[in-house]
Amino acid sequence: MEKKTVKKPRRMGIPRQPMPKQKPEERTGNFNEVALGYTVELALEEAERCIQCRKPPCIKGCPVNINIPAFIQLISERKFIEAARKIKEDDVLPAMTGRVCPQEEQCEIQCVVGIKHKPVAIGRLERFAADFEAEHSEMDLPEMESSNGQKVAVVGSGPSGLTVAADCARMGYDVTVFEALHKPGGVLVYGIPEFRLPKNIVMREVDYLKKMGVKIVYDVCVGRTVTIRQLFDEGYKAIFLGLGAGLPRFMSIEGENLLGIYSANEFLTRINLMRAYKFPEYDTPIRIGHRVAVIGGGNVAMDSVRSALRFGAEEAHIIYRRSRPEMPAREEEIENAEEEGVLFDFLVNPLRYIGDENGWIKAIELIKMELGEPDASGRKRPVPIKGSEFIYKVDTVVVAIGQTVNPLLLDTTPEIKTNKWGYIKADPETGETSMKGVFAGGDIVTGEATVIAAMGAGRKAAKTIDAYLKNLRADQ
Repeated sequence: MEKKTVKKPRRMGIPRQPMPKQKPEERTGNFNEVALGYTVELALEEAERCIQCRKPPCIKGCPVNINIPAFIQLISERKFIEAARKIKEDDVLPAMTGRVCPQEEQCEIQCVVGIKHKPVAIGRLERFAADFEAEHSEMDLPEMESSNGQKVAVVGSGPSGLTVAADCARMGYDVTVFEALHKPGGVLVYGIPEFRLPKNIVMREVDYLKKMGVKIVYDVCVGRTVTIRQLFDEGYKAIFLGLGAGLPRFMSIEGENLLGIYSANEFLTRINLMRAYKFPEYDTPIRIGHRVAVIGGGNVAMDSVRSALRFGAEEAHIIYRRSRPEMPAREEEIENAEEEGVLFDFLVNPLRYIGDENGWIKAIELIKMELGEPDASGRKRPVPIKGSEFIYKVDTVVVAIGQTVNPLLLDTTPEIKTNKWGYIKADPETGETSMKGVFAGGDIVTGEATVIAAMGAGRKAAKTIDAYLKNLRADQ
């Protein structure tokens, strides 16, 4: 009897669709978005690759548990606006998370297609759906519960704060967000460059929250302008702290106060929030030398070094104490930097900065490193090689080795307990802190993490706030 041949589904032969991008030689001359987004044809082709698992592991990999197969199925049916609205059931900021979320470490790493082939490009499809809705439709509001009259305060308008604000507004609460800066978005606005996350997209998502009734008050530094206790006195029944970790770290080595040395916070805030790249249209000068060194190997370091190139640096270097495989930055961002001509100096670490007679940085003394046994992070520990010191000429340095907690709020609220590193102690599942009625989430609790992880913490906290306030109403 002749065997019947079974054809493989067409999807098995479809390669992962590449993301169209500006050419490297063009994009280093502007701050426009590098990734151009999927066309309808590319999105349909990529959506076809999803095998619609019965028990999709990709959902478990997402910190906000987006129904990934459902929105991809809607894309494959050409129901693009419906796909965006399906995402928004769990993620109120899809145009942003589709751009900056490390999907390769979260949902895509769980993708079953990725076992034998490249995983489905979940993040790119998320971005496509969100952008399509914004371009072709009014952004309909979600179902909203009627107002219950209770006031909720959110401190910080970054990813966790915006998520809490949206979820609480949906549940009928009167939500006010207090932002220390003059624009909303937190790290989304001051930290991530225009070429990776255009600010008009952040403002578009924030406007969506405003249509939901969320109020945002600017230039208010909670802890200095107003205290937590005063917010309670003003009638707020619950307060969420999503103020991030915005205090830069330095290495505490000789010469750190020389001119021409920036923290990545200052460097990127000047460029992004204060639009230094549009000087003199925006009155924010920034000095970039011919040879720029960025210390660090994370996404912030990639953002800094790529920004330096766009400001006209002849050479833009990454100084990193480990090797390329240990770099914490997203692979996509490292590849973009390499394409743009960034130079990588691995296995070296600064010992001191050397200045000229006018107090400007002119060189760094570096020491060569070798990799030893893995440390607590799981990466091989960098070990200095004795006698390998050398001088490295530079005229601008950006220090991008991480951030820690700004103590302004916590110094005025001793009731909120912190850990030995100064981060707020909060229940990871509920966001509850040691102070009644105060909840926290995002980088102020975990230290530096991802946008979507902060949003996941915000979602959990919003549910807890709702339960807490319902019990409060029941007791009254």
